[in-house]
Amino acid sequence: MQTELKTVIWFETLSRGDVALVGGKNSSLGEMVQQLGAKGIQVPPGFATTSDAFREFIRANELNALIANTMEDLAAHKITLQEAGSSIRTAIVKGDWPEASRAAIVAAYHELSERSGHSDIPVAVRSSATAEDLPDASFAGQQETFLNVRGEAALLAACSRCYASLFTDRAITYRQIQGFDHNQVALSIGVQRMVRSDIGGSGVMFSIDTETGFDKVVLINAAWGLGENVVQGAVNPDEYMVYKPLLDQPDLVPIVEKTLGAKEKKMIYAGRTGGDIKNVPTSRAERASFVLSDAEILELGRQAATIEDHYGQPMDMEWAKDGETGELFIVQARPETVQSRADTGAMKSYTIREAGPVILKGLSVGAAVAAGRICLIEHASDIDRFVDGAILVTSTTDPDWVPIMKRAAAIITDHGGRTSHAAIVSRELGLPAIVGTGTATHVLHDEQEVTVDCSGGDAGLIHAGIAEYEVEELRLDHVPETRTRIMLNLANPSAAFRWWRLPSEGVGLARMEFVVNSAVQVHPMALVNYDTLPDDEVKAQIEELTQAYDVKPEFFVETLARGLSRICAVAYPKPVIIRMSDFKTNEYAELLGGHAFEPKEENPMIGFRGASRYYSPRYREGFALECRAIKMLREKMGFDNAIVMIPFCRTPEEADRVLAVMAENGLARGENGLQVYVMGEIPSNVIRADEFAERFDGFSIGSNDLTQLTLGIDRDGEELADLFREDDPAVIWMIKTLIERAHAAGAKVGLCGQAPSNDPAFARLLVEAGIDTISVTPDSFLAVKTHVAEAES
Repeated sequence: MQTELKTVIWFETLSRGDVALVGGKNSSLGEMVQQLGAKGIQVPPGFATTSDAFREFIRANELNALIANTMEDLAAHKITLQEAGSSIRTAIVKGDWPEASRAAIVAAYHELSERSGHSDIPVAVRSSATAEDLPDASFAGQQETFLNVRGEAALLAACSRCYASLFTDRAITYRQIQGFDHNQVALSIGVQRMVRSDIGGSGVMFSIDTETGFDKVVLINAAWGLGENVVQGAVNPDEYMVYKPLLDQPDLVPIVEKTLGAKEKKMIYAGRTGGDIKNVPTSRAERASFVLSDAEILELGRQAATIEDHYGQPMDMEWAKDGETGELFIVQARPETVQSRADTGAMKSYTIREAGPVILKGLSVGAAVAAGRICLIEHASDIDRFVDGAILVTSTTDPDWVPIMKRAAAIITDHGGRTSHAAIVSRELGLPAIVGTGTATHVLHDEQEVTVDCSGGDAGLIHAGIAEYEVEELRLDHVPETRTRIMLNLANPSAAFRWWRLPSEGVGLARMEFVVNSAVQVHPMALVNYDTLPDDEVKAQIEELTQAYDVKPEFFVETLARGLSRICAVAYPKPVIIRMSDFKTNEYAELLGGHAFEPKEENPMIGFRGASRYYSPRYREGFALECRAIKMLREKMGFDNAIVMIPFCRTPEEADRVLAVMAENGLARGENGLQVYVMGEIPSNVIRADEFAERFDGFSIGSNDLTQLTLGIDRDGEELADLFREDDPAVIWMIKTLIERAHAAGAKVGLCGQAPSNDPAFARLLVEAGIDTISVTPDSFLAVKTHVAEAES
């Protein structure tokens, strides 16, 4: 009985303190079964073999001397890595099971089958090394996993192969890199009832943003079928992101990102004989559908938050959805080891100054920039060709690639999401990577010079040639306190999380049109009038973008709301002032389908823009979609820190018309705490400030347009550029007068612009005038804070 207990231990009797006994993976599964089942975390039942069982297997087959001698020969360069690994693996697989171990494993398997109500159930057989998944050893996946294993003989064979995988070439290399003694590492095997994710879905999730360390979100990747394709990066998965602080409110749906992945194939059972799996192409319907419903995304988000709370640290988890029952299971959980250890006192900011054209795009990993020559390798058998310091281009990676990934300047792959092997290892190594490009191995070639640009958020760009770029370190250790509130200007949702550590007072300007241009891409009126669009090519492009939406305008509403939600999330609960769309007609026309709905103007800068569009028959239905997106953002998603701002509002009477249209679309000023601001960018906003203040809660001075219209100079013109000065006395009078009159009427006033960061004197002027807030670009934040602190002292 004692021997059996030392050979096999059920998950429910294990805890996270049992790493030395059953490895990090199995001890964590036991911890969740014991402690989190009552909190709704479902872990498929199973058992683990002990490290003692591994050592007994090695001893009984007299393999200790073979392993030690082989490792000595390898260290002495008498044999190659491939020869060393092969000889040890062959010996282990040929080994016989000690009778007590064999009997214990078989008995536990039959008991697991009985508990599940069937005989010879399919199980997952997973390796759990006693040095794997430790805080200082985070390259998971060094050993093997076998899925859909059925029957005694298949189980024992899979267990032997797990033992042998402790000596794969990659595992040996990994231990050498980490400084682990080969003789001190043992292996536990987890035997776990299979979740029928082959007919459901599966994936990976992190309780932290993997790129920025933003700790308020859960990142979920999902694909059809068994989970190995997501882990290996063999498919481009769906990507979802959930905002944790709002998950405890059951009436809210705080899903801040929902991106449809290509999901080109899925891994399924190959037969009923046991141990067989295969990849098959997904159907068109599967590729066009999200793997998870909103309710399932939120449930996984809650489970991730529960697990993180229990462990007291950010976590990396694998999940599976049973296609028969619809249940969601956690099949693995381990600590996240990159962002949770990042230096919180510093940030690096990369800025591309001059670059060649964009050749290719993908998902960005690493928030950095690297330039160099490409080394394209399509098969692991060719990795000896890799050139140190090159940019590795390949289809996908697995742990066999780690040795050359360590020598690369950057990594580019055809397939994979932000939780794929290539992405995870790149973060571990501090390398920029672009994954899921689709065609990198076809478009790029050996020795081609490129720049890998991961500085702009989620979208990674590959530029032709060697770009000029700057790297700046922003220290956050000693940011001065100021009475004037310093806020951020943010436009790109995919880059918003990069700035979460800046101690700002919120977002003073979020430009809606940037989200429309980058994420939606389609003119809203083209979606409203989709059925009657005359251009078949445009309709086909719109259909491809909106394939997951039966009602085309819903694509605009949801995509816009989710894009804005990322900006709101980074500041929550501090205010985020969202300026409604302020494209000029020539800019609107460039949106997909836009030419059919926009007039041609000689001077769009002072034409049909801003408030005048919102009540016009030309755009009123488009503005209604913008209002619906804000309503979804505030009331369905829960980001009630969103404030609406109306741009280019020429008269108080025009303001009344806009506010009436907003109210018709469910955005009445004052209801549900909604505040509405107006841009102070036209001289009439200053001259009639008291009347505007009756209609709005605050002003935001747009210094560029105010300078343009006060001095009568086209802000984009070159001939008069030297006369375009925001510190001109006439412009200063406008700013001071607006602040004075707005305050007298009880309205708040801010300014969004670069002048305070470039000119300390301008910052002092604003402080002396009593401005409430100054909103600047993130890279200017520390400079403005310093200038304002000096002005206030």
